[in-house]
Amino acid sequence: MRRAGVAWFAGVACAVCTGCASPGPYVWVHQYAPKTDAASAEFQIRPGDLLDVRVFNQDKMSGKARVRSDGKVSLPFLNDVTAAGYTPVALAQQLQTRLKEFINAPVVTVAVEEAKPAPISVVGNVAKPGQYSAEANGGVLQALAAAGGMTEFAHRDRIFVLRDQSATTTRIRFSYRSLLRGEAPATRFQLRPGDVLVVE
Repeated sequence: MRRAGVAWFAGVACAVCTGCASPGPYVWVHQYAPKTDAASAEFQIRPGDLLDVRVFNQDKMSGKARVRSDGKVSLPFLNDVTAAGYTPVALAQQLQTRLKEFINAPVVTVAVEEAKPAPISVVGNVAKPGQYSAEANGGVLQALAAAGGMTEFAHRDRIFVLRDQSATTTRIRFSYRSLLRGEAPATRFQLRPGDVLVVE
C-alpha cells in the first residue's frame, strides 16, 4: 500500500515538472462552478474517524470504534464492518439490517465523534512537498503554509488545485496576491479530500 502511494506521488510530481513550461487548460477560481450532488454534499466516513455506534437498549452492542486503514470497524456480534465511504445514516441503516439476525427491530444511530482531517497533496515549488491533513474549512493558503511556503522559483500566479469530479480532473487556478489580500472567492475556496495543490 505504501509503495503504491509513493508511486502515485512520484507520478504527480513528474507531471508537474513536465507541465511547468505551460499552464495548460485551467479555470480561474472566480470562474469555477463546483459540481455537487447528493453524495458529495453529505459527510462520508473516512479511515481514522472515531465512530460512536449506539444500539437502542443494547449496551453490549454499543460502543466506540476507530475506522481502520482498510476502511473497516470491529463491532460486537458483527466483527468487521465496512464503514469508509458511507454516510453515518447509511452505515446505521446497514447495521440495523445485519443486527436483525440477533435482535428484533434494532434501532441504530452512528455519530462521528472525531473526524480525521482530510488528506491532500502539495507538490511543485514548495519547501516541503508531501501529503498533509486539510483541517475543516481549510483553504489554499493554509495548505501552502503547512508545506513550508513557496520557493524562490515559484510562479506566484500559477497555483493550481487539481480536483477530480465526474470522471474528469479540473485545474483551478489561483493568484498568491489574491490569497494574501483575502479576496473572494479565492479565500472562501475549501480543499476536499483527494485534492492536489500544485505550485508551478
